[in-house]
Amino acid sequence: MGYRGYSQLDLAIAAQVSQRHISFLESGRANPSREMVLHLVTVLEIPLRQQNLILSAAGFAPIHTETDLSAPEMASVRKALNFMLRQQEPYPALVLDRYWNLLLTNQATTRLLSLFIEPRQFQTRFSREGKINLMRAIFHPQGLRPFIANWEAFSGDLLQQLHREALAEGEQEPSHQLLKELLNNSGDSQCWHPSNQASQNALLLTLHLKKTDLECACFSTIATLGTPYDITLQELRIEYLFPADEATEHNWMRLALTDHIFLE
Repeated sequence: MGYRGYSQLDLAIAAQVSQRHISFLESGRANPSREMVLHLVTVLEIPLRQQNLILSAAGFAPIHTETDLSAPEMASVRKALNFMLRQQEPYPALVLDRYWNLLLTNQATTRLLSLFIEPRQFQTRFSREGKINLMRAIFHPQGLRPFIANWEAFSGDLLQQLHREALAEGEQEPSHQLLKELLNNSGDSQCWHPSNQASQNALLLTLHLKKTDLECACFSTIATLGTPYDITLQELRIEYLFPADEATEHNWMRLALTDHIFLE
């Protein structure tokens, strides 16, 4: 079996079925029922999107919906997400989908990005099908890349993460295409392999942004929605940025105050 490190015996014990039955299912000597498929994918903690594909391959109809975040039935979720983004002010926070597209941001995110990238460039350079892609904005030579002081460590970490995500999908999936595009932009297909001893000895990998006399260092936390039944909701990531030093905290506070005074 080998999926997620499970042997046939491991899966049989976890699923509370006989190893012989698992063996028959794997070899094709027995066909699983719909209930057994759902039971096994639940035990294996397979994401909802892949569960639908497995159900289809087994001859059953997919059961998990994929609802656009802008749909009326998502109103309560959008309200909760916007509440979380507002609570993060004056620190940046953003909501991403599985392909690193920006779905929602707070004002602090807009302020921060605008310091380094002309706002209208987001749609012209980093957007596909109307969605701004954060990975493209980071790796593009005219994006954030020139302003990231710890580029080697930070980009390598991101590429490793995207590579892991791409491995879990088919080669035609957008994650594969995005990875190829970013590698072309990076100019080094092996750029995620070098070991950065300084970052390994640190508590967290921080993002260091620098432009003339402006510097900021931050780290992030990621939240997800609990017990989702919808594919879109399971794949949402809410990322919160926090200042890694007092100077960054002071700068973010100052920018928020300046923006508030300007708006008044």
